[in-house]
Amino acid sequence: MSRAWLIGNALWMQAAWWACVLSERHPWLLLPVAAGLLVHVAACQRPGEEAITLACVGMAGCLLDAGLGALGVFDFAQRPLPLWLAVLWLVLASGLRHSLAWARRPLWYGALLGLCGAPPAYIAGATLAGVGLPWGTLGTVLLLAPLWAVWMPLVLRLAAPR
Repeated sequence: MSRAWLIGNALWMQAAWWACVLSERHPWLLLPVAAGLLVHVAACQRPGEEAITLACVGMAGCLLDAGLGALGVFDFAQRPLPLWLAVLWLVLASGLRHSLAWARRPLWYGALLGLCGAPPAYIAGATLAGVGLPWGTLGTVLLLAPLWAVWMPLVLRLAAPR
């Protein structure tokens, strides 16, 4: 992977995160994200493997967040979870073999990324998209931090090239 590809992938993920979260109020923003995901898969060296990675990680992530919603950690307007959040899982998956691949080894890199990166992203996303946090901000962070310290290495492993 070229450096330009990795930087482009990281920038894509940031822009798509914003578009997904803001699409709760502006649903049309999911259209360029969907187009970006298609372009991403088509531009990959192994588009079939990339598509499978996106599908597997996307499904696993949707199950995780739907489960957290069912447990009352999140209060989503749509059940089991909003469309923008499902698309956001595909966006995250689009970086796991690219700009986030550095976190695969050693294992603690992924754990640290999940521990420190996921809770602020969830809290910011919930705030911008109007997702309720019945456990409060602190309670939600205290659950998400260790959960993601385990989850991120798992999804990085799931996404690893075979």
